[in-house]
Amino acid sequence: MSESITPSISDRICKHMNKDHSDAIALYAKAFGNKPQTEIATLESIDPQGMNISAQIAGETVPVRVEFDHTLKNAEDAHHTLVAMIKQARTTASN
Repeated sequence: MSESITPSISDRICKHMNKDHSDAIALYAKAFGNKPQTEIATLESIDPQGMNISAQIAGETVPVRVEFDHTLKNAEDAHHTLVAMIKQARTTASN
């Protein structure tokens, strides 16, 4: 059974995303956070309802909240949801 989204799981997900998928975080802010001017972004936290991102826009750090389309059940659901969201964002960006 997959783990619940606890603060320690949030921290683990954030560290992984910030280290290996920083481009995806910026796309989340652009596509789902209504911040198309985002240059770079950092994932600050994730909870069952959404994620908190710090976006860099024109030299300013701007907080961005991205709500999920459903309440996450666990860490595995978070993984599948984030992958689906990045695929959607990339498709939208290329059109």
